[in-house]
Amino acid sequence: MELLTVREVALRLKVSPRQVWKLLASGRMPEPLRLSRSVRWRKSDLNEWVRLGCVSRDEYEAARAAGVRP
Repeated sequence: MELLTVREVALRLKVSPRQVWKLLASGRMPEPLRLSRSVRWRKSDLNEWVRLGCVSRDEYEAARAAGVRP
């Protein structure tokens, strides 16, 4: 499992790290893993979220629960 930092996520999405935090706070992207003080996103979760059209967190979680996979 590959984990991405906020900077790596920002580069992949072509936005600033600040925008990544805004997307997260507004519920528009998958929840990251919180490891002590570190915050990381699973690369596979991020790829799937983008593939699904950058849907809201609720829609993404529903798709995951339904077993929608690339």
